[in-house]
Amino acid sequence: MSTDTIRIKVAIGGRTYPLTIPRNEEEQVRKAVALLQTTVGRFEERYAVGDKQDALAMAALQMANQVASLQAAPAAALDAKEDLRLKQIQAQLDAVLGTLRTSL
Repeated sequence: MSTDTIRIKVAIGGRTYPLTIPRNEEEQVRKAVALLQTTVGRFEERYAVGDKQDALAMAALQMANQVASLQAAPAAALDAKEDLRLKQIQAQLDAVLGTLRTSL
């Protein structure tokens, strides 16, 4: 095993899973596990889910939806920024061309 990876065990849905991860990702992985456990617990409490598998599936769906939203948001923001920048460049070009036309 490489020195920059570590082996950890995480508990998800009442089961323990051994993982080999980069050492610098340990904190983030543990936070993700805690978030998943919290989300599963909320589903179990709010909706009286009897089967842990159902709670895990709903938690996974909710988190995947959040990730998809986050992935789409920067692209939309980038498009808006690019659009604004293109309009600014167009205005500058129009101003320069207008100046050139009047001087001819």
